[in-house]
This record gives sequence, structure tokens and C-alpha cells, in this order.
Amino acid sequence: MEVFEAIKNRRSIRQYKADPVDDKTVEAILEAGRWAPSWANTQCWRFIVVRDPKIKAEVADSLMKRKLPDKVLDNPGATAINTVPVLIVVCAEMGRSGCRPGAESDGTPVTDKGDWFMFDTALAVQNMVLAAHALGLGTVIIGAFDAPQAEKTLGVPDGYRVVTLFPVGVPAQEGKAPPRKELSEIAFKDKWGK
Repeated sequence: MEVFEAIKNRRSIRQYKADPVDDKTVEAILEAGRWAPSWANTQCWRFIVVRDPKIKAEVADSLMKRKLPDKVLDNPGATAINTVPVLIVVCAEMGRSGCRPGAESDGTPVTDKGDWFMFDTALAVQNMVLAAHALGLGTVIIGAFDAPQAEKTLGVPDGYRVVTLFPVGVPAQEGKAPPRKELSEIAFKDKWGK
């Protein structure tokens, strides 16, 4: 699949078949993440591949629920996590990306943007979900969850945080493209608003 086609056609999928995804395919997806660019090549990301149904269910329990006046709705991501054969959890080493390099670094960010772990992990995640799409698989990037609860479930050590997670599986539905703003609304020449 050509890269622009993958970018334009990849969609968030929330309904999956229970079809298996082999280790070689998962490794190809992880490789795509490994090759993402990062601040000073710090590669602050770490990936946890979860196949164990019990652990996936515990992670799914960490997802935030939608509260309505008369009831609480489960997060559709929880159903996806419990259906797919593979869940990829993306963690980041804190105080590394966007900070002074080397052993003398105290983890202080060098810009006013702070620790760049979110930026770097997002680059890796984008590579991985595009790779999954190119391999005929679906994903949905999940951010609304209780990270400390997920970290405890997954045994994430101090100094690292769970940033995001995404199920990987065979789509049971075709994603639809939401409307996009016109380029003229979001891109300017030389200065803002021009």
C-alpha cells in the first residue's frame, strides 16, 4: 500500500472479528514504531504486546466510561480490547525526550514545551497504526483510561508511563472518513491568517 493511500484511508475501527493475528505481523507493526523519529534519537517509547485475555480485560476495565444522567455506558474501546487477539500498549520513559542528553542530564526539558514524550510516542503510534492498516488490520488509538491503573496491571516500572494503547485485529466493519477542514482553513503563508 502506498503511504499517501494509507494515510488517507486509515480509520479508527471499534468492531473486530476474533480472527488471529500472527507474531510475524505484530513484529512488523512494532518495527514500524521502532523506526519512528524521536528527539535526539532518544527512542523513549516502550511497547507491551498483550495477548492474555485476562490482562486485556483488566486493561479494558481501566477505560473511562461515559456517564449519562440515567446510566453509565461502557467505552466501546473496552469491547474492542476484549475482542481482538492483540493489544499494543505504548509507554514512555519520562525525563528523556526533550531533555539534555547524556548521563549528566537531570531530566529538565530544554524547551518551554516540556518533556516531549507525548510527541515522540505519537510518532511511533502513527507509524504502527499505518503499518497495521497497510497489513489489512484495524486499530483505534485509545487515550481515555486510568493510566496508573493500567500501569499497575501491566507492571510498568517507576520512571515510565502508559501513554496510549490500541487494539489490533481484523475489522468487522469498514471505517468512514469524517469530514476534514479545507487546507485553506488550516495552512497559512508566511504569517498566521495569511
